Amino acid sequence: MRHNKSGRKLGRKPDHRQHMMRNMVTSFFEYEKITTTVTRAKELRKLVDKMITLGKRGDLHARRQALQVIRDPKIVAKVFEMIAPRFSDRPGGYTRIIKLVNRQGDNAPMCVFEMVEEGYEAAPKSENTDTEEKVAEVETA
Repeated sequence: MRHNKSGRKLGRKPDHRQHMMRNMVTSFFEYEKITTTVTRAKELRKLVDKMITLGKRGDLHARRQALQVIRDPKIVAKVFEMIAPRFSDRPGGYTRIIKLVNRQGDNAPMCVFEMVEEGYEAAPKSENTDTEEKVAEVETA
């Protein structure tokens, strides 16, 4: 039974899982977008949100806590100075998971894990589209 046990094992031992997640968080903040499996992205989302929240706090203790997960000081500086200020007025939900086609070798569900940018709309809406013009022409005829 898994009472009060949170998180996924991802088929790895605890040390390997911890190092893999640290590497993925570092790569995510370096490139601001990564392609991975859906299960890994859902686990990664927890750590990334914590790191951005620490960056929003911005004090020395928060920076040291971030350095425990992200071992590269340049990436930690990027999180605190460039990434966290972008989300200063957002209370959470800094990332999104966009599903892709399954991986060819083992049919694993893949996704793009990226940051949510302010002002993003899923489909840009125009006031007058081609279909609306065609409907208007048919109605008048």
